[in-house]
Amino acid sequence: MTKTLLSFGHGYSAQALSALLPDDWRIIGTTRSEDKAASLMSGGIEPRIWPGADLTPALNAATHLLISAGPSEAGDPVLNELRAEIVARRDQFEWVGYLSTTGVYGDHNGGWVDETTPLAPSTKRGQMRVDAEAAWQTLDLPLHIFRLAGIYGPGRGPFAKVRNGTARRIIKQGQVFSRIHVEDIAQILAASIAKPNTGAIYNLCDDDAAPPEDVIAHAAELLGMPIPPAQDFETADMTPMARSFYAESKKVRNDRIKSELGITLKYPNYRVGLAALLAADQRTQ
Repeated sequence: MTKTLLSFGHGYSAQALSALLPDDWRIIGTTRSEDKAASLMSGGIEPRIWPGADLTPALNAATHLLISAGPSEAGDPVLNELRAEIVARRDQFEWVGYLSTTGVYGDHNGGWVDETTPLAPSTKRGQMRVDAEAAWQTLDLPLHIFRLAGIYGPGRGPFAKVRNGTARRIIKQGQVFSRIHVEDIAQILAASIAKPNTGAIYNLCDDDAAPPEDVIAHAAELLGMPIPPAQDFETADMTPMARSFYAESKKVRNDRIKSELGITLKYPNYRVGLAALLAADQRTQ
């Protein structure tokens, strides 16, 4: 039978996964806009504008589900509209993946967390993810939860901001973030699809949690440009959204993706990842 992935919110990470799946896979991806639907179609994805489209035929065909669509205060959008339809087809799904965030762990003052760490989010966004994870876990599906650190990759690196002078080195004592290259997200998801383990939870991050100002400084050095001046977190002019990202500081362990899925990260730290992004940029110029 043809493998069919129904991907809800087929965005940056999901498209990277699509590129790794064999050519004989059928991939149906939802999006909210006609422009994005056209872009997906040009990449070989069957787009569905949703909410709006009737997803019954897609659900009937699906052997695998990927949920990238984020929750809101109203709950998980996929479950809000399609819970009964998904539950009715639970026996046909070989793998279900839910993309969550390491924000579910909350603040650990720069300390380590792993998949067994109690969930204690300190932001509303983190709490909504905790609630969404729990809602999916009640459905008796072959569910796999992937808690993603900060995502970067082609088109999502610090180089553009460094080049145009908008990059800022915000300094908050003891602040560290974990991050993950989108190509590593894709290879981890593909490895899980190839080796399902119902109920598994995986942290997706590289090996080097680091202060965000170090990443900006390294990007500037790679470009041969001046390192942006430091700005103190307490006095920096930041939007509430930007400031909220500094509410949590932790280092995330990734041992499970290596021991269970056999993953060797392509980009084990931001230095390797940024060098590869810059090399790719230069090849296309």
